Amino acid sequence: MPKITRAIMSVTDKTGIVELGKVLQACHVEILSTGGTAKALRDAGIAVVDVAAYTGSPEILDGRLKTLHPMIEGGILGIRSNAKHQEEMKKEKIKPIDLVVVNLYEFEKTTADPNCSLEHAIENIDIGGPTMLRAAAKNHPFVTVVCDPGDYPALINELQKSQGVVSEKTNFTLAVKVFQKTAAYDGAIAGYLAKKVADQGLGFSDVLSLNFKKIQDLRYGENPHQKAAVYKSSFEHDGIIDGIQLQGKELSYNNYADLDSAYRLVSMFAEPAVVIIKHANPCGVAIAEKLVDAFIKARAGDPLSSFGGIVGLNQTLDGPTAKIISETFFECIVAPNFDPEALNILSKKTNLRLLKLKTFQNKGSLEIKKISGGLLVQDADCGVPSELKVVTKRAPSLAEMKELQFAWKVVKQVKSNAIVFTQNGQTLGIGAGQMSRVDSVKIAAIKSQKSLQGAVMASDAFFPFRDGLDEAARMGIKAVIQPGGSVKDSEVIAAADEHGIAMVFTGMRHFLH
Repeated sequence: MPKITRAIMSVTDKTGIVELGKVLQACHVEILSTGGTAKALRDAGIAVVDVAAYTGSPEILDGRLKTLHPMIEGGILGIRSNAKHQEEMKKEKIKPIDLVVVNLYEFEKTTADPNCSLEHAIENIDIGGPTMLRAAAKNHPFVTVVCDPGDYPALINELQKSQGVVSEKTNFTLAVKVFQKTAAYDGAIAGYLAKKVADQGLGFSDVLSLNFKKIQDLRYGENPHQKAAVYKSSFEHDGIIDGIQLQGKELSYNNYADLDSAYRLVSMFAEPAVVIIKHANPCGVAIAEKLVDAFIKARAGDPLSSFGGIVGLNQTLDGPTAKIISETFFECIVAPNFDPEALNILSKKTNLRLLKLKTFQNKGSLEIKKISGGLLVQDADCGVPSELKVVTKRAPSLAEMKELQFAWKVVKQVKSNAIVFTQNGQTLGIGAGQMSRVDSVKIAAIKSQKSLQGAVMASDAFFPFRDGLDEAARMGIKAVIQPGGSVKDSEVIAAADEHGIAMVFTGMRHFLH
C-alpha cells in the first residue's frame, strides 16, 4: 500500500478527531475538511484545506451540497492501478484522496426525540457522508475509510509504526464495517419512515426494513442448548430494551420476555398497579390506592405461582413495598424508579435484577413474529372498545362495570384462550392458553384462592357455547365481559339471563398467541 498523502475528514461525532488529525499532520498528510470538523482541527493548530476552496465550488443549498463533487468523489473512486483512471484523473486535475474519515448525521438520535417532526428528521438524513463512505469502501484496496471513532486508536498506531501506510487487511476490515454502517443507517431511515406510513393508516410498506443493533450476547436462549442475543431497534425508543439495570445478574432471554409482558400490562393502569408474571402470563394483578396494597393483593391472587416470577410496578418502588416484596423470591422487578430505601432493602438480594425504565408509557408499535421462511407483521393491540354494550336483562352495576373494565385490561395480556376472574381490583384466578374456552374457565377457578361469589369474568374472545357461562355461574360469577360475535351468542346470552348474570359485549377480540 502507498503512503497516505491526502485525507478528507468530516464528522458529526468529534471524539478523537483532533488526536487523529495531529498524527496525520505529523505524517505530512494534506487534510481536507468542512464546517465544524475543520474548525475543531484548526482550533487545535492543525492545518486544514476547506473543501470549497479545494474544489473551487462553494457550499450551497444550506449546506446540502458540499462534498458531492468530482474532485472529491473522483479522488476517492479512482483506481490507482488503472492507467485509464489515472489518465482521466490527471486530465481533470483530480488528486487522489487516500483516507476518508466520516461519521454521519445522527438520524437515530434525532428521531429518538418524541417531538421530532418529519421535516426535521428528513433534514438529518446524511447524503454526502454515506456517498463518501461507500465510495471509499468500494475502493478499499487503495483507500482507507473510517466511520467509527472507536477505530481511531488502532489506525493511529498503524500509521505511526508504518510512517503513514495502512495495510490492505486493515482497509478491508474497515470497509466491511462501513457497508454494515451504511446499511444500518439506511435501515434506520427506512424503518422510521415505514412506521410513519403505518401510523398514518396507509398500510404496510412493500419492503420491510428492520434495523437492530446487538446490545449483547446472552448466556443462552429459552433453554441452555440454545444460543441467544438481544438487539435494540433503531426506530423505537422506549420500553424494556432501554431500561437501566440497577443490580443483579445479567438478564436472560426469558427475563427479557417476561419483563416485557409485565411492562405491557402494568403500563395500562393509571392508578397504582402491580403485575406478577410467570412464564409470559400474569399470575397476579391488582390495583389499589397505595402501591404496597396493590402488591399484597397481586401476590395473594396466586402466591404459589408468584414464587420466582417477575414483578412489574407502574409507580416508584418505595421502602414499605420493597420490604414486603423481599419476603418472596422473585427473579426481576421493573418499575419507573426505585427510592433509596427500596434500593437499600433490595441490595441484600444480590441476584435480584432491578430494571428502571426511562419511560413508562407503552405507546405500541409494530408486532413482528418470525415464522419459517418469513415474518408476520401487525399493528400493536392498542385497541379500546368504542362502547360496552349490555346484552342481558340485568345491566351491571357501576361497581361491576368498573371491575369488568379492570378485568378486560388484564385478559388482554393473557395467552389465549384466556379467562380472568377478578374482584375489588384483584385477580382471583387466571386460565391461560387452553385449547377450549371452558377448560380455561375451569383452570381459572382451580387457581382461585378464595370464593368467586360476586366476582366478574373476562374472556378474550367469544364463548362458542353456553357451557363456559354455565360453569362460571356455578362458581358464583355475577358479571361477564367478552367480545361477542359467536353464532351461539343468543344461547350464551340466554344462559347468562337464566343465571342472573350481567353481561357486556366489547365488539373487540384480544387474542394473544
